[in-house]
Formats: sequence, structure tokens, C-alpha cells
Amino acid sequence: MPEADWQEARRLAYAAGSALAASRGGTDLVPLDRVNGRVLAQDIHSLHTMPHYASSAMDGWVVAGEGPWQVERVPQASANDGGLPRPHAGAGSTPPPLISGWARAIVTGESVPPGATAVIRQEASVLEAATGRLSALQAPSPGADIRPAGREAAEGELLLRAGTRMTPGRIAVAAVGGHDRLPVSQAVRIRLLLTGDEVVTTGIPAPGQVRDTFGPVLPACIEALGGALADVLRIGDDTHATLDALDSASAREADVVLSTGGTGRSPADHVRPVAEELGGTSIVGSVAMRPGHPALLRSLPEGRLLVGLPGNPLAALMAVVTLLEPLLEGASGQPPSSPVEVRTGEAVRGAGHSHRLLPAQWSDPAHRQQLVPSEHTGSAMMRGLAQADVVMVVPPAGVEAGAAVTCLPLPWYGR
Repeated sequence: MPEADWQEARRLAYAAGSALAASRGGTDLVPLDRVNGRVLAQDIHSLHTMPHYASSAMDGWVVAGEGPWQVERVPQASANDGGLPRPHAGAGSTPPPLISGWARAIVTGESVPPGATAVIRQEASVLEAATGRLSALQAPSPGADIRPAGREAAEGELLLRAGTRMTPGRIAVAAVGGHDRLPVSQAVRIRLLLTGDEVVTTGIPAPGQVRDTFGPVLPACIEALGGALADVLRIGDDTHATLDALDSASAREADVVLSTGGTGRSPADHVRPVAEELGGTSIVGSVAMRPGHPALLRSLPEGRLLVGLPGNPLAALMAVVTLLEPLLEGASGQPPSSPVEVRTGEAVRGAGHSHRLLPAQWSDPAHRQQLVPSEHTGSAMMRGLAQADVVMVVPPAGVEAGAAVTCLPLPWYGR
């Protein structure tokens, strides 16, 4: 099977995710404090006007009509009050109407009483303590420093569309809109399969060994992309262990197996041949990209999917943005993310018949107009990725300095 073009590989992965969603269906109703990163299954509307009452934007005095005004009452101010008389009504209570020509102490966020025409900031007012007469240094305009009810949204107004990935800002607007739980697409359950006899998980590796990078990193990538980590399994380079990891009862509980290593075609590579032996269909046999070309995507029995990442760390993470990211977008009902084009600050050579995926940095982070490749971007290197802002996708023919080049955000920076 010929290598898939990079764009075609992403399209096929998205389609596979969409098909997985169609076969699974279902939604979860998730509390707001656990919904970050999940994808909305339905449109979300405001359950009430936002804000639901008119409130003061400043500490000071709420007034009715033209001044000067008579303050209703002037309780003794304390140092803890900052010298401002205590407000008339407590939080959660409805203040009584304010009569024209009168004023009342108010604090930021407090409900504005019926009849109020403006709020005068404390520093813009003069109070005669003996008489309770209040004057403004400058006459307030109607509605000054009053936040009207419904200014942000009307009851029933659309706040968030189905297919939106939840972020802290979006969670906040849902909370303000009156929601306690949100309907989200069922997260794709992912078994993380880590392979390799040479991998050590702690300390400094000996010659011939390598330190595990996937165990700490890939769960974070799965979460950032909206997946749910079902379990993590470590095995050596063994055919029988690989078969059990892909087709045991526990493996069949996951929707997707995400494996590392074993996707090459040497006698030491077991993931690819074992997956082929299990049956299913090859969706992406390999990808015309460097690094990461041995990455694969195929179906497994019972409608499950296998995303096979290469064993080198940078190659594997480039395969994450090529295959796993669009697959999870399709599975959650999101539209496919679109790469953007940015100018490159220097010429970058191509890889002949393949796209090059390079960690890249903004030449001027303040303006973000030009990209330059990071240093240390070999397929087994991590320093370049640690310094990167985006992934630069270099076409097979390369790009000249100043030319437009495609780039993708890194998964851990969100969308």
C-alpha cells in the first residue's frame, strides 16, 4: 500500500473518527467542573437574561433624578468599609425603589433599585455629613455606571454551538448562563499501548536503553485532544504480548488503541504484523511525511481503531497531530481543524516526495508574523519541540524565505 499524502492521511483519519462516532452515538451529561476539553453535543442557550438584574459598576451612590440628592440614611462608615457608608440591601435581596431626589450607598455588583437613574462614583461625589446632602462633581449622564439587565444575553440566546470544545472561558459563560451540567459527546476511550524492550521509565538509561517519553506525554495529549484514557499497558517486543494487548477482553473495552513503536517492518516490529493478522482494514498504511512515515491507522475487529505511532519521540508526536488529532475531532463531531499559512523567515529544504513536519518558533513572538524552524529536530530529539510554538508543514519541494508555509498548533496549546 503506497504512503498516503499528508493531507489525505488527515482526511482519512477524520472520516474514520466520524464513522466511529456514528457507530457509538450517545452523550454524557457532565458537571461544569469536569467538562474542560469535552465537546458539546448540543447547542447551549442562556437560561435567563445575562446579567439577570441591573447592577452597579462602581462603589459609590445610586441616585434618582437630578441632584443634589438627599441620602436616605448614612450608617456609620468604618475603616473596613473604606469610608463608604454601608449599602442599603444585602446580597441576594431586592432593594426597595428609590424616589426621585434621593440617593443610597451602593457597592460594585449590588442590585440597582427601581427608579434609579445613575450611579455616582464615590470619588466623584461630595457628601455633607451633617445634612446628608449629596452632590456630584459633574452631573452624571442617564444610566452612568449601571450595568443593565440583559446587556450580555437575552434569555434563550445562543451561547455555544454544538461541536464546540469546552475551555475555561466557555465553561464560565455556561455557568453565568445558569447551567450546572452540559451535554457532551461521549469521549473516545483510548488504550495506550507502550512497547519496547529497551525502554526504562526512571533514572538515567544505560547504553542501549532509552528513557520513556511517551508514558508522561501521551496521556496529556489524549486529554488535550478530548479523548479519555481507558488504561495504559506496557509490553516488550513480543508477538504474543502484542496480540493480547490488541485483542484481549480489556483491549476490546476501548474504542481506540494508541500504540508506540513496532510500526516498522523489521523482525523486531510486532504491532503492524499482529494488527494485520487480526483482520480489519488498513486506512492509512504509512504517511508521506518526515519524521513519522511509519505511522499507521487501521480498523480492528468489532469496529475499534488502531493508531500506531512510530517509536521515535518526535516522529510519534508528529503522527499525533497527523492522525490522532483529526480522528478525535471527527469522533466528537467537531469540524476538522484547518491549518493556517504563515510566512517563513528562512528557506527550508523539502524532503523530496514527503512533507516535512518541523517544530517551529515565531521569529518575533510579539508579532507572530514569521516562523523559523527550531533547532534539534531529529526524529528522536525533544529539545526542538520543547521550544516550539507550532508545527511547520514544509511541502516536498521546500519553501523559500518569505514564502507562505502551512502550520498547525501543538495539541497542548489547545484550539
